[in-house]
Amino acid sequence: MAKHLIARLLRPVRAGIDSTAWYHPAVQQAPETIALTSSAFTDGEAIPVRYAGVGVGDNISPPLNWSGVPTNAAELVLVIEDPDVPLPRPIVHGVVTGINPRSTALPEGAINIGPTQVAHEDSSIAMTIGTGAFRRRGYAGPRPIPGHGPHRYVFQLFALDRVTGLGEGATLGRVMSAIDGHVLARGKAIGIYERA
Repeated sequence: MAKHLIARLLRPVRAGIDSTAWYHPAVQQAPETIALTSSAFTDGEAIPVRYAGVGVGDNISPPLNWSGVPTNAAELVLVIEDPDVPLPRPIVHGVVTGINPRSTALPEGAINIGPTQVAHEDSSIAMTIGTGAFRRRGYAGPRPIPGHGPHRYVFQLFALDRVTGLGEGATLGRVMSAIDGHVLARGKAIGIYERA
């Protein structure tokens, strides 16, 4: 009960959407011409529990689809953040670089690592998995504080005019430095998750 009281008191405390990669100066000039969607949830609606984090759901990364990537793109980068945490910065739930710019989707489970990794039929999918919050690699599904209210999970896709060359485990800070001035286009989708 005390945890829920603390969570309710912290409801107004949020990192803020303007602290996400989407609003970083490195990407601000890029047009929003990529349509990013998921067959698992509608933009602005609830994310199913299957995609929630360890101890809450199955911690499986949702399927993602996109269109509108410029033909001259050299690489795609995906960043997933929760801007509603009661912390100074959003929590990074996933960082993926090296996505083939000719691809149009990532299947369910594509960015999982370890026991929650899901095998998928398309063996041609190549990408480099980065490091999110708390030094976690791969996808970390929604797991907001119970009673803190709804949290937004911002899936952000950036098309670049050059290859970043970032290796496994790259952090969001390194990614943002690498893409600065090289973003051709971007798109985002937001899912909502809340724990009572």
